[in-house]
Amino acid sequence: MKRLATIIIFLTVLSSASFSQKEPVLSEAEVFTHQDTLRGTITPERAWWDVTYYHLSVAVNIGEKSISGNNLIQYKVLNSNQTLQIELQEPLSISKVIQNGNELVLRKDGYSYFIEIQEKQAVGTINELTVFYEGEPQESKNPPWSGGLTWKKDETGNDWLVTTCQGDGASLWWPNKDHAYDEPDSMLISITVPKHLMDVSNGQLRSVVGNEKTKTYNWYVSNPINNYGINMNIGDFVHFNEIYKGLKGDLKCDYYVLRENLEKAKKQFKEVPRMLTAFEYWFGSYPFYEDGYKLVEVPYAGMEHQSSVTYGNGFKNGYKGRDVSGTGWGMKFDFIIVHESGHEWFANNITHKDVADMWIHESFTSYSENLFLDYHFGTKACNEYVKGIRKNILNDSPIIGTYNVHHVGSADMYYKGANILHTLRQLVEDDELWRAILTGLNKTFYHQTVTSKQIEDYISTKTKKDLSAFFNQYLRTKDVPLLEYKMVDNRMEYRYQNVVEGFDMPIRTFINGKEHWIFPSVEWSTYKHEDKKVEIMFDENFYISYKDLTTN
Repeated sequence: MKRLATIIIFLTVLSSASFSQKEPVLSEAEVFTHQDTLRGTITPERAWWDVTYYHLSVAVNIGEKSISGNNLIQYKVLNSNQTLQIELQEPLSISKVIQNGNELVLRKDGYSYFIEIQEKQAVGTINELTVFYEGEPQESKNPPWSGGLTWKKDETGNDWLVTTCQGDGASLWWPNKDHAYDEPDSMLISITVPKHLMDVSNGQLRSVVGNEKTKTYNWYVSNPINNYGINMNIGDFVHFNEIYKGLKGDLKCDYYVLRENLEKAKKQFKEVPRMLTAFEYWFGSYPFYEDGYKLVEVPYAGMEHQSSVTYGNGFKNGYKGRDVSGTGWGMKFDFIIVHESGHEWFANNITHKDVADMWIHESFTSYSENLFLDYHFGTKACNEYVKGIRKNILNDSPIIGTYNVHHVGSADMYYKGANILHTLRQLVEDDELWRAILTGLNKTFYHQTVTSKQIEDYISTKTKKDLSAFFNQYLRTKDVPLLEYKMVDNRMEYRYQNVVEGFDMPIRTFINGKEHWIFPSVEWSTYKHEDKKVEIMFDENFYISYKDLTTN
């Protein structure tokens, strides 16, 4: 995210455990630029056309660390307009745009390009244009947390090139309508590489065309796909595969790894069927059967590229061999395979319209780790793991960011987000209903871009509870609800502090060993027990804080 040099940006510092954040978070003193607005707003120059198809063709010159190519953009005219907005970030540049044999006039504003269409754009028609571009793309300094291309060598000296662009934008390496709200219905990705190397991208491999010194790999994506989920991975890969018998039949699972890691991968990637079994149970069928499922080895931790999940976890359980929860349960699974694959449901199937609502991606997917444990090891494992990751929560700023300026909220959308959903599960009480909500989300919003409100309203409707104050508290403030209480003989008095208007979430307690629900509000309430001596325990599965005001 580029800012004016005079603006001081306070970045959230990643702790050793907070590894999943993919974009810096600004301080509360936000200053947004004209470019932020161009990037984050559904402008009139975007709103009038719906992208239906891309054919991206890229030739890679490894020696010069440059790329060149073109993107055919097919679109449907929704409203009459003659100016079309796309993005391409420097140091790449657009050389020309062609429509029906005519070169079109361009106006550049930051890294947004405004294309003046010559022919009248009749509502309902399907048109196309081709954007030609070239240059030396930005290199990633720390993939995947910074965007760009990563140029590496494997242990045998072969070139190893990958792309990452979440947060910074797909326009770092190819020209497109760089806003999350609009996805192509399908896409062809053609990557030309040196003859001794291979490219692995999204979807199914349609063909490989050999040239004198190069090969072109043509990958076809038959489902809608978000821009940041599109990738190219170039290296000296070896391939093996298997068929997973899933809810929608046979799912082709393909694995691409460096030659020296083949045997390690064959052992470690046995995690994939376990992951698919758990997630098809909790979330419904894998959303991209037509495009298959892939794991591709990369020289960074991993990323949720749709149907082309990237993997760099060292063929170990945990996150690079350690447990982010500190409970022991995190060593029972390969974090990257489970977490990044969970994004196939939450991020790739259901995608936010505005990056401010990125919690839809990260909170549900972080909680998917707990649900994987629940499926394979039981609810106790799930509960302990989610409570274990609380130590990583910052409570520094709200989870929802600022709309229309391409601004994400707090990195708490990961660990706190998982705890929010775990708390919500307690309120639902019925695990079959909870599962029906998760599968229902993926069915109702199948292959769609959505807003936070749509997700919130859906859950409220299905639970038959007004959860507006719940979501306002946990998503739109940084404050953790505080339950104050005091014991007087066999009487407990209690109330909420630090909460939004209308927040009255009930809490499960155990009074003298028996389950009992209390219903706090900001006003003092009293619970009186018939026994003379009362011992109370609060259910730790609720993410709130407590303060005992009892005086001796």
